[in-house]
Amino acid sequence: MDVSGFIFWGLVAIMLIYSVSIYNGLVNLKHNVSKAWANIDVLLKQRHDELPKLVETCKQYMKFEQETLEKVMKARSSVASAQQQGDIAALGQAEGALRLGLGGLFAVAEAYPDLKADETFQHLQTRITGLENTIADRREFYNESVNNNNVRIEQFPDVIFARLFNFKAHDLLEFTEQEKTDVNIGQLFDS
Repeated sequence: MDVSGFIFWGLVAIMLIYSVSIYNGLVNLKHNVSKAWANIDVLLKQRHDELPKLVETCKQYMKFEQETLEKVMKARSSVASAQQQGDIAALGQAEGALRLGLGGLFAVAEAYPDLKADETFQHLQTRITGLENTIADRREFYNESVNNNNVRIEQFPDVIFARLFNFKAHDLLEFTEQEKTDVNIGQLFDS
């Protein structure tokens, strides 16, 4: 084999290795997004299971706060529906409504000393608050994974492989403006 043939096959080998590296990197990013979503999904299911227990505990004390309890359960249902459909945009909105509902529920609970003293309520409140914080952390990780994926499939030369092998962009898990604002606790007691 002459020098030009050796150079040609050497370049082909380098291009092949580079192509495999790009493809494997894209596969890794795609699976990171799936893994990040699976982490959120587990936490959402755990919280979904805890909320009826919290509402039942609150019902024993909060006879006149039915509207607050109904808002939490309606938001819980919306989160579950969006989660089952895999609709990230709807999930972000439903999450916002649920977080506001929980904030309202915990604020209204302040007016019920017996409820606040109930061990079951305290346990559930701590558990749900912990889940909320963990979900927020996981959402950040999910959005970072999505961002890494989306940027990479648009960069050259990765975009060629992304289109060739049908790698898709994913939606960020975004929140409503309502969720980003502070809860006005005084307003919750006025209603």
